[in-house]
Amino acid sequence: MIHITVKEGESIEKALKRYKKKFDKLGIVRILREKQHYTKPSVRRRNQVLKAIFTQKIRSQQEA
Repeated sequence: MIHITVKEGESIEKALKRYKKKFDKLGIVRILREKQHYTKPSVRRRNQVLKAIFTQKIRSQQEA
């Protein structure tokens, strides 16, 4: 559970912004989406390799 203490004189909007930033940094939504369905370790590894190939291809295109 994420706790944000509102400082004295701090607006609610600013506190919400800090909460959202902390929420995004922890990656809670990503973890929940991953746990909705079971993925086999071999499929997880294959997806990591495909993602690495894709990003490497994009970086090489940007350099050229």
